[in-house]
Amino acid sequence: MTTETVTELDAVIIGAGFSGLYMNHRLRDQLGLEVVVFEGGDNVGGTWYWNRYPGARCDSESYMYCFAFDRQLMQDWEWSGKYPEQPEILRYLDHVADRFDLRRNVRFRTRVTSARFDEATERWVVRTDHGDEVTARYLITGIGCLSTGQIPNFAGRDSFTGEAYHTGSWPHEGVDFAGKRVGVIGTGSSGVQSIPVIARQAEHLHVFQRTPQYMIPARHGTVDKAVLDKVKLDYDAIFDRARHSVGGFPYDVPTRSALSVDDAERQAIFEQTWQEGGFRFVFGSFSDLRTNLASSEAAAEFIRAKIRETVHDPEVAEKLTPRDHPFGSKRTLIDTDYFETYNRDDVTLVDICTDPIAEITPTGIRTTSGEHYELDIIVYATGFDAMTGSFNRIDIEGRGGQKLKDKWAAGPVTYLGLGSAGFPNLFMITGPGSPSVLTNMPIAIEQHVDWITDAIRHLDDHGIATIEPTAEAEADWGRHVNELAAPTMFMHADSWYLGANIPGKPRVFMPYVGGMGTYRTRCEEVVANGYEGFALGVAAPALAD
Repeated sequence: MTTETVTELDAVIIGAGFSGLYMNHRLRDQLGLEVVVFEGGDNVGGTWYWNRYPGARCDSESYMYCFAFDRQLMQDWEWSGKYPEQPEILRYLDHVADRFDLRRNVRFRTRVTSARFDEATERWVVRTDHGDEVTARYLITGIGCLSTGQIPNFAGRDSFTGEAYHTGSWPHEGVDFAGKRVGVIGTGSSGVQSIPVIARQAEHLHVFQRTPQYMIPARHGTVDKAVLDKVKLDYDAIFDRARHSVGGFPYDVPTRSALSVDDAERQAIFEQTWQEGGFRFVFGSFSDLRTNLASSEAAAEFIRAKIRETVHDPEVAEKLTPRDHPFGSKRTLIDTDYFETYNRDDVTLVDICTDPIAEITPTGIRTTSGEHYELDIIVYATGFDAMTGSFNRIDIEGRGGQKLKDKWAAGPVTYLGLGSAGFPNLFMITGPGSPSVLTNMPIAIEQHVDWITDAIRHLDDHGIATIEPTAEAEADWGRHVNELAAPTMFMHADSWYLGANIPGKPRVFMPYVGGMGTYRTRCEEVVANGYEGFALGVAAPALAD
């Protein structure tokens, strides 16, 4: 371990993914601040650095899953198709880092372990696992919403003598499945993406499914270079629509209810958007699939019929058919050949809802019925401690020695998902209480980074030392977030949106469901009203030269 001398900075940014890279560019290159970025990996990429599992792919269209702050960057980069895979997204972020020289002030292979607000100096004291200690006026988290992987504490988990991997921390050299008996535990997003790919490589694949999922086909092949070239001619208008939309996509969301048309027209609309693929089924069909139980059930039954059409074995199809939660109550999954995979003779579906995993043994997995599955490799596609997990890994201490983890013990408490009362000059990019995971992430990230940049410029221009939410504004915002979520399908399922996948985690709905456009307008109103809901300090110390 090496110890560096204390360094006085203007800002510390945690993370070098989409959020950290753009935040670094705005503060360092446009505001001229002295900035350091701490990143645990040995390169940029964030989510796309760590998630290298087979089939890892973005579920937003490529031409929207990118930065929009630089027009020439948008024109120069060539996407290969509709939904980019992990290697392509990582190449894109590498390109961005090279183009704007964003690595030179990043300290790689370095994790922030603690951050304490010093009330005497009104600066953050930040420490790392390498013994670094720096102070900064501003602390900004770009740590991601789905960055802290979790594996259930199965009995005997450490006894397994084969290979075991979590999808969120995949070996960079890859994994050879050829001739191997593989078990995948989990059928969330990473499981759904990896299962078809692993099935084509392994000798035999066992899928351990607890919850059947609703899925919409990606239709990856429906966008060719001509379409992407045409998009470039209209990028400004496309992104303007996306920024003011519900989900951060340039879709025209219909105002019609699924109940406002007859059965034949409803089926035709579902079929059209199903063939288009991706999130158009959600945002381009009807307005109330996530707010009206009957409309949600209409979509659910449409998808159930598709599963029965696709999966040849009726018994397997029934196991794959979701019935215990409404459509739209969990993350909408976009798949490529997922249900088709269960038509293979070398794939076995294990229903661990009716026959749960009893233990991991040295040679495989045993369920409560006594059935033992011999395995060479176990893949844990078991998700993340979403939204708050990455914050809890850092010892963050605000005014009066209050720990953020303690303040959030009953669930995250923020104002706009941007900050938390008692933690001055701490900015959160896509934090709990913002649209984040319910929207196209680069759109949400750019909005937050731009808002934070403008706030810091305002503080420095006016000699203001600190900014933090008021407790009243924070409480009001929390009530607003909960009131909007209450009538939606999201409250009808145990999902990671509510923290239900983590034992002992409080059940609190964490993202903002009001839509990206509505949220953006609210943030603009806050600024127009003199940073309404924030307490502003005075007498700022001079910035670093």
